[in-house]
Amino acid sequence: MPPNHLSIVIPAYNEEKRIERTLQAVRDYYDAQPYDYDVLVVSDGSNDNSALEAQQFADNHPNFLVHEYSPNRGKGYAVRLGILRAQGDLILFMDADLATPIEETEKLIFAMENGADVAIGSRPLKESNLEIHQPWYREMLGRGFNKAVQLLSVKGIQDTQCGFKMFTKKAAHDIFSRTKLERFGFDFEALQTAKDLGYKIDEIPIRWSHQEGSKVVLMRDGPQMVKDLIKLKLKGKKWRLSLRQESL
Repeated sequence: MPPNHLSIVIPAYNEEKRIERTLQAVRDYYDAQPYDYDVLVVSDGSNDNSALEAQQFADNHPNFLVHEYSPNRGKGYAVRLGILRAQGDLILFMDADLATPIEETEKLIFAMENGADVAIGSRPLKESNLEIHQPWYREMLGRGFNKAVQLLSVKGIQDTQCGFKMFTKKAAHDIFSRTKLERFGFDFEALQTAKDLGYKIDEIPIRWSHQEGSKVVLMRDGPQMVKDLIKLKLKGKKWRLSLRQESL
């Protein structure tokens, strides 16, 4: 059975060059599906016309909403804000660059129908199809970072960082009401929190293509993510689950 209602959260930071094209593709795909849907674009302190472009689209499409704020808080904050406002029985967050094609939604829904509380796109799985690879140095650093994640945090998950994740509404609100990291470490924090809470996580092989314009700056964000990873490990489960906030 498909969901009754799917909520899609799209964090956006300086995406004016592609946000309209992305939203059109999203609308075309989900309009053809048998379930209801809504889309929330969260403009994370963009200093270009991302919010304006998204709002102009939303003005003509009632399924779409835009929330903007300033200054920039980070992708983790944007995703958390969107998810805590989402009301679909399933909630998907996806990157604005469509690196994972929208059609892969159905693979995640299938996993949810078969008992998963959380279903995540995973690039390293042998069944995945990486149509355009990242630059070699990003892939190499990504593999190294994943080894650190396996060692310090989310054991058994091969790809914590893919921007294509689905949650039941209950799991999403339970998890993201507790997450604290505002930048790129939020992915592994959310998955660690899901494990702490006992939710079932399925990794799903996907199609994926590298897109230019990544907001991750390796020399800045890489060290911060490692620090966040170590912090989560040292603080422990009790701290990770201690704080709840129902809205932002």
